[in-house]
Amino acid sequence: MLVLVAGEAPASSFAKQEVSIPMSDGVSIAATLYVPEGTMPAGGWPAIVFLHGLSGNRQQMNALAEGYGFVGQDYAVLSFDARGHGESQGLVGIDGPREVADTRAIRDWLAARPDVSDTRIGAWGISYGGGAIFNSLVAGVPWAAVVTVETWTDLYSALMPQGLVKSGLVAGLAGSIPEAKRDPSLTAVQAAAFAGNTAAVRPWAAERSSLSRLGSVTTPVFMAQGRRDFLFGIDQGSLAFKRLKGPKVLYVGLHGHAPSTFPAADTTFLMGQARSWFDTFLRNVPGSRPPAAVAVASERFSGQAPWSTSLPKTRPTTVAFPGVSTFARSGKAVRTSAPLRSAIEIFGAPTVRVPVAASGGWSRLVAVLTARTPQGSEILVSAGGVPTRNGSRTVTIRMIDQATFVPRGARLRLTLASSSTAQSSSNLLYLDLPMPATARARVGAAVLRLPGLQTPVTR
Repeated sequence: MLVLVAGEAPASSFAKQEVSIPMSDGVSIAATLYVPEGTMPAGGWPAIVFLHGLSGNRQQMNALAEGYGFVGQDYAVLSFDARGHGESQGLVGIDGPREVADTRAIRDWLAARPDVSDTRIGAWGISYGGGAIFNSLVAGVPWAAVVTVETWTDLYSALMPQGLVKSGLVAGLAGSIPEAKRDPSLTAVQAAAFAGNTAAVRPWAAERSSLSRLGSVTTPVFMAQGRRDFLFGIDQGSLAFKRLKGPKVLYVGLHGHAPSTFPAADTTFLMGQARSWFDTFLRNVPGSRPPAAVAVASERFSGQAPWSTSLPKTRPTTVAFPGVSTFARSGKAVRTSAPLRSAIEIFGAPTVRVPVAASGGWSRLVAVLTARTPQGSEILVSAGGVPTRNGSRTVTIRMIDQATFVPRGARLRLTLASSSTAQSSSNLLYLDLPMPATARARVGAAVLRLPGLQTPVTR
């Protein structure tokens, strides 16, 4: 993940050094350490470790920490190239047990320094780095406070929801890792996912997931998920929010994986909230933490987000899409609604319930939801899919958990096919993977259920 930062480094002075940290298996991890040059507080400087995204590096985290004022003032800061990334040795295993051991060793190395407090070390991580933080938390790494950004807590539900792999996204992630840097297990698990072998994928993903164990975590956790992140949906944070036992915050903002970006219009606000979180729990600054536990940013972000004490309430909107369509692998069924009588701010996972009769080896059904505004622009709302088998049954497709404002007068369009590319050649969520030439599907009337915010935040 590429991180570009707008901002200026603080005027305070600091010492910066490049270091190499040895791991227990002999691998060397490259890191950058910043230490303020002011008067050290009793017990040593509180510290923050910054963890980058997949295919990223510590230089991106250095720019982030410097640009948003974490360096040179009140904290020692350490960034590092994850195993198999940047200048670090080793192979990428996607935040497995070996990476958890690395994270623990790096935190312990920092805690052992005489100029760093061994009880006031926090962590900030984005995407791959956020997953590493969650996995290290449930493994018992004693972070004093953490911030995670656009990441996962359940890797299986993120990458293979309902047993159908998000093949385009997974192929893109795999392709971002140089072949020489991939752990051999990654090739095998990707092949299993593409073949629909859930029995092979589930244990691999479980070893890299934290959700089932978060009920024992009391560490202060600030989570920032994206409104529109088709890789790691809002549910990766909202389900964790319900389970965590310590101080916790969930901020749903404009950042994220595609179709969103990082940074985004609210990144300065987000980083300010992260700084306040660390000031509260690492420096004991009173009144620093966010005023309440949950905030959802408006799509038209204006500098602040409304805070509340709980996850926002939603109410359902149901839309019927009548019709019967039969198609082969290259075909599709497209259904369009009447204009919406009122705007809706979707918040959560839309679902589509539809009867499907599969024959000739038809193996999957993908649903893509878009909205055509009165001005003629098209919004990609969400997508999802399920495996199918020969025979007739009714399926419920749970789409990606996200937040999208759809204006009054927009027409919803539902595309049912074997891949998301049937909706648009640029929509690579679910690729057009091979099926037999004899494969056919017949789909009947579909019912769409949309969760919408009772109190919209976008106007």
